[in-house]
Amino acid sequence: MIAVLTVDQQRSRADCDRVPDAISGLAAHALLRPFERTAGDEFQGVLDDPELLPSVLEPLLRESRWSIGLGFGIVEEPLAATARAGRGEAYLVARDAVTAAKRGPWHVRVRGPEPSSRALETALWLWAGLLSRRSPQGWEVADLVSDGTSYGEAARRLGISQSAVSQRAQAAGLVEGRRAGELVTHLGGILLGRSGSAS
Repeated sequence: MIAVLTVDQQRSRADCDRVPDAISGLAAHALLRPFERTAGDEFQGVLDDPELLPSVLEPLLRESRWSIGLGFGIVEEPLAATARAGRGEAYLVARDAVTAAKRGPWHVRVRGPEPSSRALETALWLWAGLLSRRSPQGWEVADLVSDGTSYGEAARRLGISQSAVSQRAQAAGLVEGRRAGELVTHLGGILLGRSGSAS
């Protein structure tokens, strides 16, 4: 099983082209086939590692500028050299997912074997809802902590008390967000036929 992620920029006619920056921001992730523009304001990537799902999806959910379709299925072998050249079920269901995402909750949809694809979609909706309520101050703390910074060091860098950092972290739902990422990995592992873990 393979996952195809198809992403389309929302309201692109009234906005600048954000695809190049999005692809550049995601380039560090070792996907099976890296993201590339497919057509217009859309880009696509292919992955088979569930551990990558949270780190790839969170920045897209955070920006609220994208319709995100995630499709799980088989692909034609040998796998094409580029994401856009691939064919197979995963590509077809990812296309269906991104089309549905344009009018769906939180602009993210998942297609693949049930009931796991529905469970993953639900987890992504809940995670997107949490991220949408995070304040700029909450994101400051979240970004520092995600890089391995301690609360004490974050307090020093932000010029606030460690207690204030803890309060921001709690208000931002850092623990809940981390658990959501773990759940996304676990459910993605089930869909990809690999062992994801949630703790």
